[in-house]
Amino acid sequence: MEIEYKSAQEIKTFQETLLKDQLAYLAIHSPYYKRLFKKYEINPSAIKTIEDLRFLPTTSKNDLQQYNDDFFCVPKSEIIDYCTTSGTLGSPVTFGLTDKDLERLAYNEMCSFEKIGVQKDDLVQLMTTIDRRFMAGLAYFLGLRKIGAGILRVGSGIPEMQWDSILKYKPKFVIAVPSFLLKLIEYAEKNNIDYRNSSVQKVLCIGESLNDVDFNQTILTKRILEKWPLELYSTYASTEMGAAFTECASRKGGHVQPDLIITEILDEEERPVADGQSGELVITNLGLEGIPLLRFKTGDIVRKHVDACACGRHTYRIGAVEGRKQHMVKYKGTTLYPPAMHDLLAGFPEIEQHLIEISSNDIGTDEIVIFIASNNRSDEFLQHIKDHFRAKLRVAPRIEWKDLEELQKIVFNPLSRKPITFLDRRD
Repeated sequence: MEIEYKSAQEIKTFQETLLKDQLAYLAIHSPYYKRLFKKYEINPSAIKTIEDLRFLPTTSKNDLQQYNDDFFCVPKSEIIDYCTTSGTLGSPVTFGLTDKDLERLAYNEMCSFEKIGVQKDDLVQLMTTIDRRFMAGLAYFLGLRKIGAGILRVGSGIPEMQWDSILKYKPKFVIAVPSFLLKLIEYAEKNNIDYRNSSVQKVLCIGESLNDVDFNQTILTKRILEKWPLELYSTYASTEMGAAFTECASRKGGHVQPDLIITEILDEEERPVADGQSGELVITNLGLEGIPLLRFKTGDIVRKHVDACACGRHTYRIGAVEGRKQHMVKYKGTTLYPPAMHDLLAGFPEIEQHLIEISSNDIGTDEIVIFIASNNRSDEFLQHIKDHFRAKLRVAPRIEWKDLEELQKIVFNPLSRKPITFLDRRD
């Protein structure tokens, strides 16, 4: 996309033009934002720059859940596809996409795939669900279709089925959760599949970070690449964003798509943090018809990077998700996020499956229990895990052994679209 290679100031001016259009659209079509503008005596036409966004209230996940229908900007007869995402109060939030929104979604993923080198003649294996009102799988399908690439809709899980498809159709690209690649390797080794010489060369990785905040490879990434020298690329998106941040070959964070989204990184008091500092990602959609969001607080803790990228794009990048705001754990005086614990556990090949559970104790502080399935249940191995936690994260949580079958019933709940490896049972 040409705008990505313009100067940072040209990109900003371009986005501000689109922002004015989106605000004018909300003022006419959104029951929720019309009410908000009236309540706070806001004149949307007075918001002319990205910096002016600070004069507008933020939108929370609770707002979306409580007033879901009021966010729709078009009649239900114009909604072509319905997607849902989990809400903070328990019941799902519904998103509706118009025909134009579906075209926008396809364009979004086309741009993402082009960043990692997907071309018309390529074949891509989709290892994620496309059903259950899940936007991501649909987005990948539409983006690949727009490029003209071939698509293998295998779905999530089942290593045997994935390998059957790889060996028969020989895809060059796959879309997968990084930790699942370890399952593919394990299955291949047990069944004498020469995976290192298979057709697969590149993986678009979803749901888990490949790098830490300093762009160093995570333990999980190192484990994968030690076995299988693939080209791994991160992409980060959500239903609310309606846009993806995908890495280029430089792998220094996911590039923003400036015609689709505006972002802010805010601290606890909703003030902008300095570039390169961590804060909550707040997004404003551009060009959406069905349910456009204004200053929506994603809950994701990230960093914004504005230094020049070797690929030639002048768009800023969003780094790895360090954690979710509501999942922050304060344990024995130390602040932790689940991704750091997940990655540490990924460093132990002996661990077949794990589940992190957070609860409140009788004095109101956080407690952590990690349930682990492993063939090695020795005291020495348990101590080794705890020592590793102390060395890397400064604290060692309680660890309990679980049978693999029992743990997998929780992690791979058939009612969930994603593996459940973190349970927050705090009040």
